Formats: sequence, structure tokens, C-alpha cells
Amino acid sequence: MTNDQVTETLNRPLSQELLARDLCRLAYMAKDGTPRNIPIAFAWNGREAVMCTSKNAPKLASLRRNPAVAITIDTEVHPPKILLVRGTVELDEVDGIPEEYLEMNGSYEMTAEQRVEWEAEVRSLYDGMVRIVMTPTWAKLIDFETTLPSAVEELIRQRAERLRHKG
Repeated sequence: MTNDQVTETLNRPLSQELLARDLCRLAYMAKDGTPRNIPIAFAWNGREAVMCTSKNAPKLASLRRNPAVAITIDTEVHPPKILLVRGTVELDEVDGIPEEYLEMNGSYEMTAEQRVEWEAEVRSLYDGMVRIVMTPTWAKLIDFETTLPSAVEELIRQRAERLRHKG
């Protein structure tokens, strides 16, 4: 998939709606060679998906060893709206709390006082974090109306071909 095709897919209105959500599932290959798929908060900055984690998170060693990842962002209703994105990550260790972390967790309902308490707790817990910055290299949007999973699209083409030969 070319960069222009990735950009075109990610710039579609439904993709933008999904990229505005605050939770995705991150898939990566663990140290033991088995796949992992974890829910993680993220923020889309228009070019990259940014996730944050503690500096001692086990997934960091796996991501350093193999930076190829995939994320899934979807809805909970049927038919689901699904954005599948593959890419590579860079790890950026920072002092303090990244702004993205505060933003991506700011969508939870809290009073102003609860927000102050939550932020103070976060700042007292972490002396720094690691930004997991994913650059997309592939994207697929599935809405089950105008776009379908690739395998279903192929079945539809095969059926049309069979019907053409019968008729």
C-alpha cells in the first residue's frame, strides 16, 4: 500500500471519527514469540497514533525487538465500523507525563476536582513514561456498507464470476 493510499484511507470521514476515539487494541509479537493484543489509550495527531506506557512495561522489550504492530479501532454496535492499521513504532522515553497521556485520558467523566486529584496521582506515580509512536504503513476501513473485509470482497467477485459463466 502506498503512503498516498494510507493517507486517503485515514482521511475518510469515518476513519477520522474512529481515530477520534480514545481506545484501541494494540497487537504486537511478545518476547516468547506469541501474539499479544491489548487495549490501550491512544491519541491521533494527524500523522501518527501515540500511546503511552510506564517505563517498566513488559511490552517495551518486545516492541524494541520487533517494532511491527497493528491497531484496531472499532465500534461496539452492529454492523461494526472497523479501522485496521498496521505500522511500525518508535519508542520515545520522556521525563514527566506526556501531554498525549493527559489528553487521551481526559475524555473520562470527571469533575474538575476529580481531574485535579487524578492528575496529581498520575504525576506522583510516574517519573516518566514512554511514548509509543506508530507510523501507519497500511490501513483498511470496514463499514459493511461501502467496504467489506477483503475475504468477503473476494467471495463477492467469485460469485459474480460464477453467475456470469452460468448466464
